[in-house]
Amino acid sequence: MQKKQIDIRLSQLKSAMNDSDIAVYIIPMNDYHGSEYIGEHFKLIRYFSGFTGSAGTLIVTQEESYLWTDGRYFLQAGQQLSGTGIKLQKMGEKDVPTISEFVLSYFEKKGIREQMAVGFDGRLMSVSFADKLEGLRIVSDKDLAGDIWNFDEENRRPDFPMQPVWRLDTAYTGVSATEKLSQLRADMKKEGADVFLLSTLDDIAWLTNLRGSDIAYNPVFLSYMIITGDRAVLYRDIEEEEICFYLEVCGIEVRPYGDFYKDIAQIPENMSVWIDAESASRRMAEAIPSGCKKLVGSNPIMLRKAIKNETEAEHIRNAHIKDGVAVTKFLYWLKTNVRSRKEYATEISAAEKLIQFRGQQEHYLGESFAPIVAFADHGAIVHYSANEATDTELKPESFLLVDTGGHYLEGTTDITRTIVMGALTDAQKRHYTAVLQGNLRLANAYFKKGLTGANLDYLAREPLYRQGLDFNHGTGHGVGYLLNVHEGPNAFRMRQDAKGMFEAGMVTSDEPGFYPEGQYGIRLENLILCREAEKTEYGQFLCFETLTMVPFDPEAIDIQMFTEEDKKLLNAYHRKVYEAIADKLTVSEREWLSQVTAPI
Repeated sequence: MQKKQIDIRLSQLKSAMNDSDIAVYIIPMNDYHGSEYIGEHFKLIRYFSGFTGSAGTLIVTQEESYLWTDGRYFLQAGQQLSGTGIKLQKMGEKDVPTISEFVLSYFEKKGIREQMAVGFDGRLMSVSFADKLEGLRIVSDKDLAGDIWNFDEENRRPDFPMQPVWRLDTAYTGVSATEKLSQLRADMKKEGADVFLLSTLDDIAWLTNLRGSDIAYNPVFLSYMIITGDRAVLYRDIEEEEICFYLEVCGIEVRPYGDFYKDIAQIPENMSVWIDAESASRRMAEAIPSGCKKLVGSNPIMLRKAIKNETEAEHIRNAHIKDGVAVTKFLYWLKTNVRSRKEYATEISAAEKLIQFRGQQEHYLGESFAPIVAFADHGAIVHYSANEATDTELKPESFLLVDTGGHYLEGTTDITRTIVMGALTDAQKRHYTAVLQGNLRLANAYFKKGLTGANLDYLAREPLYRQGLDFNHGTGHGVGYLLNVHEGPNAFRMRQDAKGMFEAGMVTSDEPGFYPEGQYGIRLENLILCREAEKTEYGQFLCFETLTMVPFDPEAIDIQMFTEEDKKLLNAYHRKVYEAIADKLTVSEREWLSQVTAPI
């Protein structure tokens, strides 16, 4: 994007801010539902800054503009913001304030608390974040940024997405929508809630057993719900008669998407209304009648959704066998055709080739996120995305990092492999081996129920720590069942609160990495299923089952670094991979798999 375009758009925004007595305007990377990934219609940050990452917040003042993003995007943001004048704020780094700290400090330094306001579109801002700005005058009913884009004739704003909705049968979900509504109503009764407001799209999709495609890679649909003890309303413009009939059978009324806020305002006085402050928008909270009692608490659906039932778990295992076949075929193609120069390939064409292999699998529905295929130094950019300008030929040298995933009727996958494309240095092998040790050791964890990912994260990082190294992203995230590839509350990261406690049935990624800037990237990711182990007088113990069925690259392993336990873990995993997928490969692919999974 040209710097001139960004200058013009930011100038227009500053002028609109001035007209409304707004000193600071905040643009979050968000839609009206608190989604992690958002549709094209909501990509305001890209429009005003050129930054294309999936996480960030843009703050505009009359003097300067700033972009906050996390460690996954430090390199990418630095490149994309270059020349725009927008200052990068690296979240979590020393001396970098949080967004709320910055805004409060700005008003304090300027001495303008009384005269000026902080502004944002209240539909895009969560209640929890808005509460951090306590003491400031807030203007949340003006969509200044959206209005500017709406009237840009040269760069027209994409339409509001409303794609077809379809039903996921209980043969895959294991529990009907009617049963899920009964569970939710039991939760409401326990909390003393008369009304439950729901805006998170994956929770609505899970609760109704419906799926859609309003957001790329996420099988969800834009919608809201209001649930009471005897009524459930889905706010979505639905044209499919069979879906309307299905919802009617489930006891779910369908109303237009645009009626949601109007209907909140009609909730009778003295009712207790339950909202989740982390996901509910500021506008939603403001719409609740003043006479109602607001119950602000965690969304109970999140935990129920994260704990996969036995039906879901068995389907997810099958999805990973299918995915394992596709990715293993892809690895074989890379090693035998691309590395040998029999076939020309680039980052983009390699990603397309993997889609072809996945497309050969029954019930494949599409990618679960934008593919990361990063060759050599591109791998050092944690969330690199190839485009026409950066697309690089794959050569017989260095590493190729491939982080991809797929949606199947049987579940969602997410896998990263780092593939040897040529001769490696001793340092590259040491780094790969340390990352692999971390992956294997975390998957082998055996622990008491009550721990969170913060308690287990060290297992994945310790081999790197011994070399004085680390990686600047979480070690793992929860994964949905034919839903969002990132799902809470379970995760592996250095800091996490108690609500991320592991439960049997949770699926989580195990993905340590290492990224020397400007050189190469290494990440090795499997999905693991939390399972109950033994129960003793000391409590219930848990362990993990590895779901992903794809070999690691033995060429990159420094065997001298491996302990006997490491060898045992790798050999057991590779034996499981071979047994799961070998009979689904061609003869030549099977022979190759036999070689790379041979015991070490």
